[in-house]
Amino acid sequence: MQFGERVRELREARKLTQKAFADRLGVSVSYISKVENEKLHFGDYPSEKFIHKLASELEADEDELLLIADIVPPQSGSESERTPKLFAY
Repeated sequence: MQFGERVRELREARKLTQKAFADRLGVSVSYISKVENEKLHFGDYPSEKFIHKLASELEADEDELLLIADIVPPQSGSESERTPKLFAY
């Protein structure tokens, strides 16, 4: 499932219009439409902070949304996967 599809599914399950949802998040209806339809350009994709806000408003699993958006949740993976390698051989 794509990120936008999941956001739409969660929004509709809570019977929120795009306008009501956009108002709650402090963004434009156009932005919500672009998120849901996977029409965002590079650099416009939701940040981790915004996804946290989305999850909170939708009462959704933040880790699920982060994973679908290809952002690894901070508590995921081992310590070595989260720590940058300065001197890899």
